[in-house]
Amino acid sequence: MRIQDGTPDTGMSRASDSGGTVDPVGGNTAAEVSGAGAVIEQEEEAESASGLPGRPIDVRTLTRVLFERLAELPPDAPEREQVRAALIEVNIPLVRYAATRFRSRNEPMEDVVQVGTIGLINAIDRFDPHRGVQFPTYALPTILGEIKRYFRDNVRTMHVPRRLQELWVQVSGAMEELTVTHGRTPKVPEIAANLRIPEEDVRACLDAGRAYSAASLEAAQEHEGGLALLDRLGYEDSALTDVEHRDMVRHLLVQLPERERRIVMLRFFANLTQSQISTELGMSQMHVSRLLARILTRLRTGNDWEE
Repeated sequence: MRIQDGTPDTGMSRASDSGGTVDPVGGNTAAEVSGAGAVIEQEEEAESASGLPGRPIDVRTLTRVLFERLAELPPDAPEREQVRAALIEVNIPLVRYAATRFRSRNEPMEDVVQVGTIGLINAIDRFDPHRGVQFPTYALPTILGEIKRYFRDNVRTMHVPRRLQELWVQVSGAMEELTVTHGRTPKVPEIAANLRIPEEDVRACLDAGRAYSAASLEAAQEHEGGLALLDRLGYEDSALTDVEHRDMVRHLLVQLPERERRIVMLRFFANLTQSQISTELGMSQMHVSRLLARILTRLRTGNDWEE
């Protein structure tokens, strides 16, 4: 690794493998911090093996020395910016390690690394080496927090209330714990019972956790055989407008006497003519016509049938 006097390159020049994608809502264990240190050392050894001069650099030792030098310099010393820039560049692999935890978010890794570098710079400015804490242990939560804040405030297409965002951290943590305990994905009632919160809040958090991007209705879906979401949406049934009318007619028909109800059924449901109805019922066609006119008048007005 080369230490330069100036602003470090925050681009993603190498991809660090953290051993699998980890959900970025969990905490930072000692094993994770140790893994971050291992990634840094592996990158240093890779640079040495690629032909760079000198032995592999002990990043932790170099970081400690640089912080000691930074503490010795007065606030207005020109050398402070050079030492600070060196600290940033030495610890860039730590940012790359943190960024790999967000590979599933479909956000350019270069952008994530740049945001994480801001967290690294904040950690460097706030770090106190006299407190006896290793810098990676202190810096990793700050870097992850800056990246999470970026996804929370700038990446989501839909606005999610802050309360749900904070509750989502607890829900996702409970999901991981219950998955390990039961050997399967936990159900909503199990998550709610574990956190002692209403099931409605759990469902709202699960929806909020997926609200990072909106899909176009016209975009083709690969897993759906190339069909767009619009092709799979329901259509408006023209018969729905007649449902209310049918229900009203049914309500009025049951109020008709048996003979008049049969006339209506033969005329409008069996599609018989007035002549055929008169033959069927044994009455004149004129009488059938008068009865139909009176029935239709009653049905249109919606009044109860009166003998």
